[in-house]
Amino acid sequence: MAATLSFLQLPLLPAKQHQQSYLKFRVPTITNPIRSQLSEASNSPQKMLNQTIDHIKSATPPLTALSLSFFLDSKDALAVDGEFGILEGRTVALIHPIVMGGLFVYTLYSGYLGWQWRRVRTIQAEINELKKQVQPVPVTPGGTPPSEPPKPSPVELKIQQLTEERKELIKGQYRDKHYDAGSILLGFGVLEAIFGGINTWFRTGKLFPGPHLFAGAGITILWAAAASLVPAMQKGNETARNLHITLNALNVILFIWQIPTGIDIVFKVFEFTKWP
Repeated sequence: MAATLSFLQLPLLPAKQHQQSYLKFRVPTITNPIRSQLSEASNSPQKMLNQTIDHIKSATPPLTALSLSFFLDSKDALAVDGEFGILEGRTVALIHPIVMGGLFVYTLYSGYLGWQWRRVRTIQAEINELKKQVQPVPVTPGGTPPSEPPKPSPVELKIQQLTEERKELIKGQYRDKHYDAGSILLGFGVLEAIFGGINTWFRTGKLFPGPHLFAGAGITILWAAAASLVPAMQKGNETARNLHITLNALNVILFIWQIPTGIDIVFKVFEFTKWP
C-alpha cells in the first residue's frame, strides 16, 4: 500500500520525459553504491550477491522494487543457510549413502536369486540331453530283462545327481524370491536415486553434474529397462531373459564404479554439514 501511494505521488509527465527522469534517478544510485561495495564483499560471493540485491531494491522506485522483489530475492530462494532446517543437516544427508550401500548388497543378493532360478530351468535341459545318451536295458533272448539289473552308468548317475539338485532348487522358491527382490530393488532404488538429488539441493541449492550424478541416472535407467523385460520373460522369451541378465550385469559394474565417487561425497558431507 505504501509503495502504491508513493508511486501515485510522482509528478505526471509525458512518457518520454518520465523515462528520462527515471533513468537519471536510477543509474547513479544503482551503480555507485554497488561499485563501492564490491571490493569489500569480494571475499564472500554470497555476501556480494546479497548486497547487490539490496542496493538494486533500495535504488529502485517503490512500485518497481515491489514488482521486482519476486525476482531479486534469489538469496531467499536458495536452499542454503538453514531455511530447510534438519533437511540440510548431516543426518538426512547420510540417509542416501547408507540406503544405496544397502541397495548395492541387495542387488548382489537379487542377482544370486536370479541365477539360482535360471539354474532350475537350465538343469532340466541338461537332464534331457543326458537322457538321450542312456543306453537301453539289455534283455535276454526270450525278451525278459536280466535277473540282476545292471549297475547305473555314469550318465545315469549324473542324471540322478542333477534331478536331486533340481528338486532342492525348486524347494528354494527362487523364482518368487527373485521377483520380490527385483520389485523392492526397483521401487526403493528409483525413490532413493531421486531423493539423493533432492537432498543435494536442500544442502547446496543446486546439483553437481558429474560422474556420480550421471552414473546414478544410468543405474536407475538400467533398473527400469531390466524390469520392463519381465512380461516377455514370463512368456518364455529367451532373448528377453539374456538381455535382462546383461542389463543387470552392467548395472552391477556401474554400481561398483560409482562407489569411490560416493565415498568422496560422504567426506564432503562431514566437512560441510553439522549434526543433526
